[in-house]
Amino acid sequence: MANNPEKQTKTQNRQEVNLEGVKHSLVVMSGKGGVGKSTVSANLAASLAEETDGDVGLLDADLHGPNIPKIMGLENGKITGSEESLNPPKIGNLKVMSIGFTLPSTDSPVVWRGPLKMKAIRQFLGDVNWGELEYLIIDLPPGTGDEPLSIAQLLNDLDGSIIVTTPQDLSLLDSKKAVNFSKKLDLPVIGIIENMSGFICPHCGEKTEIFKSGGGKKAAEEIEANFLGQIPLDQRIVQTGDDGVPFVKAYPDSEASESFARIVENFKGVIL
Repeated sequence: MANNPEKQTKTQNRQEVNLEGVKHSLVVMSGKGGVGKSTVSANLAASLAEETDGDVGLLDADLHGPNIPKIMGLENGKITGSEESLNPPKIGNLKVMSIGFTLPSTDSPVVWRGPLKMKAIRQFLGDVNWGELEYLIIDLPPGTGDEPLSIAQLLNDLDGSIIVTTPQDLSLLDSKKAVNFSKKLDLPVIGIIENMSGFICPHCGEKTEIFKSGGGKKAAEEIEANFLGQIPLDQRIVQTGDDGVPFVKAYPDSEASESFARIVENFKGVIL
């Protein structure tokens, strides 16, 4: 079936009108899976929501692995409204949208090709009532496939991308691919975050570099990107994710939560 330019223009216009109240929008991405990207996205959004008087949005654009509802404690979250006016679940001043809210069960797979995924992303951007937002954080799936490309093409005014990596060489190699992906699409790279940077012993507080440390900063220097900070391993991050409570809200005085706070300040210094 041929594309309908008039319909596409109407859809684009609806999206632009719908998002005109969003002051800052950014994507969180990684070159590979398993680096804790969704956990970072959720906690960054929660940190921003804690410190701002306005609303913050968190869009889970990982259509095949929508983990944000679980991390945020919204597995039973419901979307209200109509097909063209969707009201996302809300926690305080944090609005959350995910394909997970539309699935029959938490273990239902999304078996879609590119066009259906593009349609879903368009609806997330054009039909969800985001309203006035200080920040819209978009959690992308790992890699440089359909979803990251669709978001980058549909949102011309993104502030940029945040790349999440771990200290291992393989993860750093893949993170550079994510950076180059952003550059090819003229998407500013806000900076790099090194996750799982050392393990904090819950008993003595000593830090052990299980996966090495400092690789993210070195990679940022090599590709001339901002280094936003390091987040240490903390076993409670795993537990809070399983319990559905953002770590920064459950343990605000922990070293990892302080790391998130520093990262927020660093990236705000780049985009503001």
